[in-house]
Amino acid sequence: MVVIVIIGLLATVVAPKLFDKLGKAQVSAAKSDMLTMSEEITNYRLNNGENPDSLERLVEKDSKGVSYLTATVVPKDPWGNEYVLDTDEDGEPLIWCLGADGVEGGEGENLDFNTQMIINREI
Repeated sequence: MVVIVIIGLLATVVAPKLFDKLGKAQVSAAKSDMLTMSEEITNYRLNNGENPDSLERLVEKDSKGVSYLTATVVPKDPWGNEYVLDTDEDGEPLIWCLGADGVEGGEGENLDFNTQMIINREI
């Protein structure tokens, strides 16, 4: 019985720290994916003279026969949601991650962030 109580106490101390680390790892993975796709959007624009109209264009062969991501489908974020391609006020492409909940808006693990926020170290 004492062993079970000790294990329970350890779990209550260790579990929150593990979940916090998991959340940070998921955000890091999303940031890495987003920066890779952003770089490939730049390569697409250099080769084709325009930005892709969707992230799917990065996995399809373009008019020159080039595929920009090695994956056969656009990766999903660490929570299983799709990344969103948008543009900023200057018409530059932005990739958004909608956080753990997959919907616009939110705080904490549901916080939405984009490539510009990553570059500016806002997240």
